[in-house]
Amino acid sequence: MTVMKTSMRNFFAHKGRMALSAVAVLLSVAFVCGTLVFTDTMNTTFDKLFAATSSDVTVSGKGASDSGETTSDNGKPPVMPASVLAKVREAQGVKSAEGTVFSTSVTVVDADKDNLSPSSGAPTIVGSWNANDARTMKITSGAAPKNSGQIMVDADTVDKHHLKLGDEIGVISAVGTHTAKISGIADFQVTNPGAAIFYLDTKTAQEALVGETGVYTNVNVTAAPGVTDARLKQNVAAEVGGGYKVQTAKETADANQKDVESFMSVMKYAMLGFAGIAFLVGIFLIINTFSMLVAQRTREIGLMRAIGSSRKQVNRSVLAEALLLGVTGSVLGVGAGVGLAVGLMKLMGSMGMHLSTSDLTVAWTTPLVGLLLGVVVTVLAAWLPARRAGKVSPMAALRDAGAPADAKAGVVRAVLGLVLTGGGGYALYLASAADKAKEGSLWLGLGVVLSLIGFVVIGPLLAGGVVRVLGAVVLRVFGPVGRMAERNALRNPRRTGATGAALMIGLALVACLSVVGSSMVASATDQLDKTVGTDFIIQSDSGQLVTPAAVKAVKDTPGLARVTEYRITEADYTTPDGKTLKDTDITAADPTYATDLQTKTVAGKLADAYKPDSMSVHEKFAEAHGIHLGSKIKVAFKDGATANLTVRAITSSDVVIDAGSKYISTATLAKYVPADKMPLDQLVFASAKEGQTDAAYKSLKSALHDYPQYTVRDQSDYKQALKDQIGQLLNMIYGLLALAIIVAILGVVNTLALSVVERTREIGLMRAIGLSRRQLRRMIRMESVVIALFGALLGLGLGMGWGATAQKLLALEGLKVLEIPWPTIIAVFVGSAFVGLFAALIPAFRAGRMNVLNAIATE
Repeated sequence: MTVMKTSMRNFFAHKGRMALSAVAVLLSVAFVCGTLVFTDTMNTTFDKLFAATSSDVTVSGKGASDSGETTSDNGKPPVMPASVLAKVREAQGVKSAEGTVFSTSVTVVDADKDNLSPSSGAPTIVGSWNANDARTMKITSGAAPKNSGQIMVDADTVDKHHLKLGDEIGVISAVGTHTAKISGIADFQVTNPGAAIFYLDTKTAQEALVGETGVYTNVNVTAAPGVTDARLKQNVAAEVGGGYKVQTAKETADANQKDVESFMSVMKYAMLGFAGIAFLVGIFLIINTFSMLVAQRTREIGLMRAIGSSRKQVNRSVLAEALLLGVTGSVLGVGAGVGLAVGLMKLMGSMGMHLSTSDLTVAWTTPLVGLLLGVVVTVLAAWLPARRAGKVSPMAALRDAGAPADAKAGVVRAVLGLVLTGGGGYALYLASAADKAKEGSLWLGLGVVLSLIGFVVIGPLLAGGVVRVLGAVVLRVFGPVGRMAERNALRNPRRTGATGAALMIGLALVACLSVVGSSMVASATDQLDKTVGTDFIIQSDSGQLVTPAAVKAVKDTPGLARVTEYRITEADYTTPDGKTLKDTDITAADPTYATDLQTKTVAGKLADAYKPDSMSVHEKFAEAHGIHLGSKIKVAFKDGATANLTVRAITSSDVVIDAGSKYISTATLAKYVPADKMPLDQLVFASAKEGQTDAAYKSLKSALHDYPQYTVRDQSDYKQALKDQIGQLLNMIYGLLALAIIVAILGVVNTLALSVVERTREIGLMRAIGLSRRQLRRMIRMESVVIALFGALLGLGLGMGWGATAQKLLALEGLKVLEIPWPTIIAVFVGSAFVGLFAALIPAFRAGRMNVLNAIATE
C-alpha cells in the first residue's frame, strides 16, 4: 500500500513530465481501437445490407459465382431460360417467385457522356425493378420504369451528380448503348456502401444487358408461411434439376460477406501492423521518460533506500507509475479510437462509401485489447528503468541528482549490438545472393529484424561518432553555442541513441519503400521501352472488357497502321507429362501482337505461335511439364471445343509485362469457341502510321468519346499511370507511417523537455555568466536538430540498404533496375532538421523563461 501511495504521489507530482508519454500511448491505442471499430462497423454494415437484400431462396444461372457476381468473358451476365421461373413456381412451399436481370459489367453515362459510376471502386449495378429490391428501396420521387424509355436511379447517385427527373441516361453494355430518361428516384432503406444502382423494366433490362428476352440472371423465391429456407431450397432444387445454383438467404449473404471479408482482413491487419510500429516507437519514448525521471530522482531513491525501502519496493514503485501511465493513456486512447473510427467513416463518406454511425460497432473485445496493449507495452518499456532504480544504493543520497553513472554504453551492449548488426547484414547479403525470391524473402525478413535491433542496441555507440560528424558540419558555424549543443547531445549517448532510434524506425521504412517503389517504376519503364512496340493502349481502368462497338470505333479511326485485339480466357490443359491443369489462363491475340509486345523467346519464334492450331508457353511452364518445340498440348476451351495445339515458341520467364502468359491467335480461339461465347477484349493496341502519331492520338480520343469507360494512353501516359498507381500506394503507406513519426517527434520533445529540467541549475549558471536567452534557445534547438539528423541518417541509411536488397529479389521476378530516389531521400533528411527545430520550440521557450536565481538554487 505504501508503494502505491508513493507511486501515486510521484505520478501526480511529475504529471507534466508524463504527459507526452501518455499521448504516445493514447495515439497508439487509438489507432488500434479505431481500426477494430472501423472494420467491425464495415462488417456490420455489409451484414445488414446482404441480409436485407437476399430473398428466401435465389436461383442463379450456370456460371454465376456464389456471391452472385455477373461478370463473364463475353461481357454478358450468365442467364437461364424463362422456363426455369415456371418450374420454380411449381415447387412445393413457394409463395411467389420473380425473375430478374442485372449486370455489373456496365457503364452508365449522363447526357454529356460523363461517367456516373462511383469513384470509390464500388460497383455500378443495372437491373430490373423487382419486388425484392422494393423491400430495401423506397421510391421518393417519380415512378418505377414501365417502358424502354424510362430508368430509375438511386438517390445517392442523383445527389452526387446533380441529376433530376427527365434527365437522359445512357447504359453501355456488351450489347450496345441504351438511352432512357429518369422516371423515378429511389432511396436506400438500408445503408448503401457506395454502389450506384439503376433500374429498368424487366423486358428492357433483358434487351439492354443480355441482348435477348425470355431469360433471367436470377429467380428470387419467397417461402410460403411455415416453410423454412432449407426446405424450400430442397424443393426448388428438385424441381429445376441440375445446372443451376440454388442458395438460401443465409448462403447468399455469407457468400457476399466472404468476398468483403477478404478485403477487410487485408486492410485491418495492414493498419494494425502500422499501429504496432507506432507502439514500438512509443517504447523508446517511455524508456527515455522513466530513465530520465529515475536519474533525476537518484537522491530521492537513495533516501528511500536509506530509510528502509528494499530494491523490490523501489522497483515496484516505478512499475506502478508505469501502470498508472498505461491505464491513463489507454483509457483515453480507447475513447479516441472510437472518435477516429467515426472520422474514418466520414472520410469514406466523402469518397462515396456511405457508412452510418447507427451501425457503429464497438465489440467488448476492442476496449479490452486496447487496455491490455497499452498497459502491457508501457509496463514492459518501464521495466529496464525500474530495474536500474532498484539498483540505486543508499549512498546515492549523498550525490547530486542525475549523476551519470551509466553515461556510456557498456561493453556488453556494444558487443551485442555489433553481433546483431553483423548478423543482420549477413542475412541481407544472403537475401541479395538468393536464386529464388521465396528463399530470399525469408533472409530479407530476418536481415531487417536483426539489423533494426542491432542499430537500436548499438545506437549509443554510433551516437558518439555520428553526432561529432554532424556537429562539425551543422553546428560549428554557430560558434560556442553550437559546440555546447553538440556536447549536450553527446553527454548521454544512451539517451541520444534511444531518441534517435525512435525516429530511425519510421524513416527506415520510408526510405525502404521509396527505393522499392522507385525501382519498380524504373524497371517497368525500362521493360516498356525495350519490349512495347505499339503507340497506344486502350483499356478500362475499372477492369471492364472492351465491347465490340468500341473496338469497331478504334478500327475506324483514321491514321492507324494496325489494331491488335487482346483477350484472356480459361481452358483445361493436358500436358505431355499427363497432368491436367484446370481453369488455366490462355491469351488470344492477333498476330500483330508479336510486334506490339516484343517478348524474348528461348526457343522458336513468337510469330509462329499465332499460326493455326499453334501456341506458345513460357520457360518455367515448359520445364515443369517437359515441353519442347513441337510438343502437343490438349486444350479444352471454356464454353468451347477441345484442341490439340502445337508448341511453336517458348518465351522467357524473365519478363515483367505479360509474365507467365501462354499465347494463341484469335483465329485459333474462334475456331474452337462459338461466336456468341467468344470472350471480349481486355485490351486493344493501336499503332499510328508513320508521321501521324499526334493526329492519331487525338482521333482515337475523339472516336472513344462515347465510351468514357475506356482510356486511351500513349507510352508516356502509360508510364505516368504506372508511376501514379505506385505513388498513391506509397502515399497511403506514408500516411499510416506518419503516426509512428509523430510519436517519434513527441519522443524528441519529451527528451528535450526532461533534459531542460535535469539541467535547470546548469542553465541558470550559464545564464548568470552571460549566456543570453536567445543563445540558450538556439543551443536547445541545435541539440534537437542534431538528434533528429542522427536518427534520420541512421534510418535513411538502413532503409536504403533494405530497399536495395528487396530490389535484388524483385530482379528475380524481372524488375532489374535499382533506382535510389535521391530527391525524396534528401528531402526527408532536410525535413528531419525542421522536425528537430519544431520539436525544440516548447522546451527552448520554457528554458528561456527560467528565472536565473531560482534555477541556480535548484537542488
